Amino acid sequence: MLVTCSTLNTFSASISVSSTRFCQCQSLYPNNFFLQNKPHTTLNFFNKVRIIKCTASANQKEQQQQDLNNNGSKKKKKKKKGDDETEEDEEKKGINPVGFLTRLGISHKQFAYFLRERYKSLKDLKDELFKRNLMLKDIAYGFELMGLHRHPEHRMDFMEWAPGARYCSLIGDFNGWSPTENSAREGHFGHDDYGYWFIILEDKLKDGVQPDQLYFQQYNYVDDYDKGDSGDSSIEEIFKKANDDYWEPGEDTFVNRRFEVPAKLYEQLFGPNGPQTQEELEEIPIPDAETRYNEWKQLHKNDPPSNLPPCTVIDEGKEYDIYNIKSDPVWLEKIRAKKPPLPYWFETRKGRQAWLKKYTPAIPHGSKYRVYFNTPSGPLERVPAWATYVQPDTNGNEAFAIHWEPPPEHAYKWKNKHPKAPKSLRIYECHVGISGSEPKISSFTDFTEKVLPHVKGAGYNAIQLIGIVEHKDYFTVGYRVTNLYAVSSRYGTPDDFKRLVDAAHGLRLLVFLDIVHSYSAADEMVGLSLFDGSNDCYFHTGKRGHHKYWGTRMFKYGDQEVLQYLLSNLNWWVEEYHIDGFQFHSLSSMMYTHNGFASFTGNLEDYCNQHVDKDAFLYLILANELLHALHPDIITIAEDATFYPGLCDPTSQGGLGFDYYVNLSAPEMWSSFLKNIPDHEWSMSKIVSALMGNRQYADKMLIYAENHNQCISGGQSFAEILFGEINEHTPGSTESLLRGCSLHKMIRMITFTIGGRAYLNFMGNEFGHPKRVEFPMASNNFSYSLAHRSWYLLSNEVHHNLFSFDKDLMNLDENNRLLSRGLPHIHHVNDTTMVISYIRGPLLFVFNFHPTEAYERYSVGVEEAGEYQIILNTDEKKYGGQGLVDAQQHIQRTISRKADGLQNCLELPLPSRTAQVYKLTRILRI
Repeated sequence: MLVTCSTLNTFSASISVSSTRFCQCQSLYPNNFFLQNKPHTTLNFFNKVRIIKCTASANQKEQQQQDLNNNGSKKKKKKKKGDDETEEDEEKKGINPVGFLTRLGISHKQFAYFLRERYKSLKDLKDELFKRNLMLKDIAYGFELMGLHRHPEHRMDFMEWAPGARYCSLIGDFNGWSPTENSAREGHFGHDDYGYWFIILEDKLKDGVQPDQLYFQQYNYVDDYDKGDSGDSSIEEIFKKANDDYWEPGEDTFVNRRFEVPAKLYEQLFGPNGPQTQEELEEIPIPDAETRYNEWKQLHKNDPPSNLPPCTVIDEGKEYDIYNIKSDPVWLEKIRAKKPPLPYWFETRKGRQAWLKKYTPAIPHGSKYRVYFNTPSGPLERVPAWATYVQPDTNGNEAFAIHWEPPPEHAYKWKNKHPKAPKSLRIYECHVGISGSEPKISSFTDFTEKVLPHVKGAGYNAIQLIGIVEHKDYFTVGYRVTNLYAVSSRYGTPDDFKRLVDAAHGLRLLVFLDIVHSYSAADEMVGLSLFDGSNDCYFHTGKRGHHKYWGTRMFKYGDQEVLQYLLSNLNWWVEEYHIDGFQFHSLSSMMYTHNGFASFTGNLEDYCNQHVDKDAFLYLILANELLHALHPDIITIAEDATFYPGLCDPTSQGGLGFDYYVNLSAPEMWSSFLKNIPDHEWSMSKIVSALMGNRQYADKMLIYAENHNQCISGGQSFAEILFGEINEHTPGSTESLLRGCSLHKMIRMITFTIGGRAYLNFMGNEFGHPKRVEFPMASNNFSYSLAHRSWYLLSNEVHHNLFSFDKDLMNLDENNRLLSRGLPHIHHVNDTTMVISYIRGPLLFVFNFHPTEAYERYSVGVEEAGEYQIILNTDEKKYGGQGLVDAQQHIQRTISRKADGLQNCLELPLPSRTAQVYKLTRILRI
């Protein structure tokens, strides 16, 4: 049934104004009134445009037939274009689902078909997302509505998603943990069809204080005073100004008399003494609306046209809804041009002092709370999924959320802006809890004051934090996350973490977060498992919902609510804590239903077979698109042990859109060499092959010799393998110590310089921390003896020398822009002599890994004839070396003789287990 309006312009105008106001003012409701405006960047999302058409045509049938003809012709045109139009449009936009395969010259039908189907699924997913989300902001800013928020109208709003629950309330010390005092209302005011629960907690009016004159009185909780405190104009005067400014003469008739029309219609249908209750109305047999309308029209068929109703009924044999109705373009353009009279509304808003005089907060700052559900299995208590601060109970009971709303004078205020992203990254990986010198859990404050200056002084330009997101068990290093929106309370408050990030930015250090969206902790009370009593709320059911080996839960990435939860979480860390980038942990766990624990043949079939989780890939694509659209300088890093094709290619070309990928082969290779292979059997070819990774993506590679994985619980740091505790060495073990220090420097130097634009080092390894990391757990009687860093070792000669070398190595990139110069020219790899040489930018690198052979005049090729000077030498005495290359040999001149396929060569002194860096200082013209 379609109803087309013809003359009721004032009625339709009021409807449209309301919808226009809602679209333009949606940031006012319900929770983000005082948040800064967020950027609205346009992506390739396929938004549904829905508009209402009201016409004032004298000939209604003629107008309706014209509309039907126009709609029919449009449909015919669309049918003719079909898929060809889509492909042409995509080509114009530069979209090619198999673009990176074409660029690499790879022809593989099965994988290309998979990429095309994945792109179609991506378009369908975006279309589905926009059926429930008006704009990009709604997808990435779920945290503005979900969880607990202060509303401008002197209240707190709480929203939670729990489709399996039958009843929802908020309990805490603010209401005596009562499950009935603050609950969601019945019906759609408290619970919708998607499983969202909405609870309003009104601030308490103080005794003897009169309620606000304006029912919708709003308050500014940041500033002490606002425009509404002045009292210059009454509320009636303000609203009259607003109406006079917005409405044209006659347009506000329906607004001012909005109850008269339905009252007269009701009286005409039922008489002056009609039913007054719903029960009385149901007792009267009432024909359907169309029948009643036709009867009324027949009764008034002889009335003048001005008395006829402003609508007619058309029955085309199909159902219509509000989305089928179209708007008159002239009228719509007129409404769009109008701006809502918000300035007048803001004149009623009062400041914080007025609010404090009248109200007591419904939930004071620092209150403990949980969400209470009644489910088919019985009552449940949970820490809210969107909680931003969570603490364990000091008495050993279950954890609870903390309402964090410090007063403006105590809330942290940012001082520094995001640093500009450098062309190359030198990342210092940290764990705040073990960053202190004492055997205890360190704090954000200690880290800020003691570790950040060390990182800056060591020459790094970014830190990567692990274990920051709240997790129940400390020994899991932070990888079994329970509360994705909360910083770990072990280290301090949310404001303490903000202070850390701000201080890092003040030192021009980027801050990256190791984010775990590939799985979640299996905890129930404090985690998301069985959150609403059902087994399929956030996670898959059955075996697929559990990691095969780790006991963790696997997210259901195909669910829109789960997508919004995870996508909003990424944006939350950037918006709330000014994070500069993310390393996505263990992608292979989420990209495959076997969690990455399967043999890979290297064929592309491994990446598009039945074990691939397409929904997980769509999430990763959306995550990169949203992050880079909302925050263009953001950096995303993929940790994937399977080296999935297209990790760092643009999403428009069939890739996943990451900025960097982690080379996980390098640390495994070094660990294997050090533990299992004698020094003289090391393969130079394998070293180069492992360090170079995929040459086609070498400029997108993040590489490291060792990170936290090598030295945490069960592992060993390279320093521990090579030389262990310095004080354990006897005078006769000098050779062993020299070997260990030499290889430590060489391994770090070749890993740092041979490939990639990003390098990572774990905290303490830069000075050869000799002990592994072991978190307190039952197996070690919960000891903290190995859960800290021995910073005092920096005063030890050996460790100080190693630190000096690492610092100069970082400065090599800072001063010569080494890592950003593209791929090196590797021209000499000799497994017999165990020598590697390559050129990167203006620098020549030469490594002699042979444990015993020293070469007095070893020939290596160079591209440019001239004089080359040593600028870094692992064997210098200040780095703990022997100083076997004297000062007279620090400058070498080329010989006009071909070597390694190059026109010139150098004959260099190469002591065993040493590496040298030469820089061209003078060009010779021959």
